Amino acid sequence: EVQLVESGGGSVEAGGSLRISCIVSGFTSEKPDMGWYRQAPGKECELVPTISVDGTTSSADSVKGRFTITQDYADNTVFLQMNSLQPEDTAVYYCAADLLFRHFFARAEVCGPRPGFNYWGQGTQVTVSS
Repeated sequence: EVQLVESGGGSVEAGGSLRISCIVSGFTSEKPDMGWYRQAPGKECELVPTISVDGTTSSADSVKGRFTITQDYADNTVFLQMNSLQPEDTAVYYCAADLLFRHFFARAEVCGPRPGFNYWGQGTQVTVSS
């Protein structure tokens, strides 16, 4: 059974930093591509950064230069280092995994599992105060 478990969320003041983690288990034959999504109250679900199996990363314009996604294959953990946090970064952050990179959508009404894109964590809250 595939499981994704996030941790490390919390509260921080504007300008501060936070690192959140996602432990991935259950992928037996292939390693998945990974991504972090976020959703703030009243806003769309937004893909923040992704990291593919070959290590290629991509980031949304809203976080470029501030957020960095990395992966520790030995520990099956994906990290999101968030620097220069702003109040608009306040959201629930979800990690997601899939064997097909094309399943990662840029935006949607809500975050969470859907047919063909099933592997999501439970989410971790990040709150940035001004």
